[in-house]
Amino acid sequence: MKATDARQARANGLVLAALVLAGGALALGTAAIVSAGVLAGVMARRIVTPSSKRADDTRVFAVDLAAGTITLEATVDAVLPGDYSFWFAGDTGHARLGGIERRTEKSVTRRVLKVDFGDLSTVVSGRLGGYSFLGPWDLGVEFSNVTVPTDLGDAPAWLIPAARDSGDWVIQVHGRGVRRHETLRAVPVFQSAGYTSLLVSYRNDGEAPPSADGRFGLGDTEWRDVEAAIDFAAANGATRIVLMGWSMGGAISLQAATRARHDGRLVGIVLDSPVIDWADVVAYQAVLLRLPRIVVRGALGIMAHRWGRVVTGLHLPIDLPRLDFVARAADLSLPILILHSDDDGYVPSAPSRLLAEARPDIVTLVPFAEATHTKLWNYDPAAWNAAILAWLGTLASMHPAIAAADESAGR
Repeated sequence: MKATDARQARANGLVLAALVLAGGALALGTAAIVSAGVLAGVMARRIVTPSSKRADDTRVFAVDLAAGTITLEATVDAVLPGDYSFWFAGDTGHARLGGIERRTEKSVTRRVLKVDFGDLSTVVSGRLGGYSFLGPWDLGVEFSNVTVPTDLGDAPAWLIPAARDSGDWVIQVHGRGVRRHETLRAVPVFQSAGYTSLLVSYRNDGEAPPSADGRFGLGDTEWRDVEAAIDFAAANGATRIVLMGWSMGGAISLQAATRARHDGRLVGIVLDSPVIDWADVVAYQAVLLRLPRIVVRGALGIMAHRWGRVVTGLHLPIDLPRLDFVARAADLSLPILILHSDDDGYVPSAPSRLLAEARPDIVTLVPFAEATHTKLWNYDPAAWNAAILAWLGTLASMHPAIAAADESAGR
């Protein structure tokens, strides 16, 4: 297809989206309907398109390397207690920031723990993140670079063995727009519980082989790569497997738990700031952007229908009802631990709470109040680690198969 034809196809798709929206907005004028359709198309495309680069969105007021401090704009993330990563110069530099030294209404001064690479002294802006480790080497643990065979090709992963081989594995699934480095924070607590950790990549995350359309399926397609990771773990000695998903990785993990083959090896799921219902996330983001409900309905419709591919680029529509685990609560059977902050700011915690209320028999919810999105470990590592360790300790009582296996093994 020529570039001009492609642009026309997208334009036609947006007009079609506008016409679909018109059915629910007869009171709106033609211009408003078309505008809503365009916004819906833009929103839908943005949701499923991997980001090539993240913006430096936090201003730097001063850097004093002699004193070991940096003064930042007092954003929501910048004023959080705990240790964080700081990317700068278009992600060509990275530093680790520690506790808060001083704070005013407009600025916050934090400790600089380490500059991994780049010249921090000259930066004027950067981006805070939950990464505290750039690789397993930062944890001082043994690890191997491995590849997981998927239907798209070999996906890179880190394999970090337990101190003693118990057959217990955890497969870590990172969130949207980040990479497996995000999940390194969980390695120490799982290692202390005797688990081997497999930190995986998946299609379109920038490390694993891309899909033909190069688009996120929001869990509706990526679960196949987690299924491949389950097969890899089983082939390498795993007898009991826990999935841990972060943000969109939570949606992927839930899909894998309900759709992947695993011959009973899956025994539980840990979710950090998870997407439980994508429709709720889209609606929440629209509220933050002050977009009308009609745009939300349009964006969801575009992603869910085959004709929407001219806008989104998706080869196949996304089955949104299949991604709603509040509505599908009865389909879940494994014990689940959910860690979620009520001020998440990106993925609302309400669906996590609703799922816990719907399935108190298998879901344990540990709420946080002000840790924002996927930064719960950074905010309070002691509480986060304790919650996971306590839950792992209850798996035997919540999963009869584990209890039986432990009894036969004399554990």
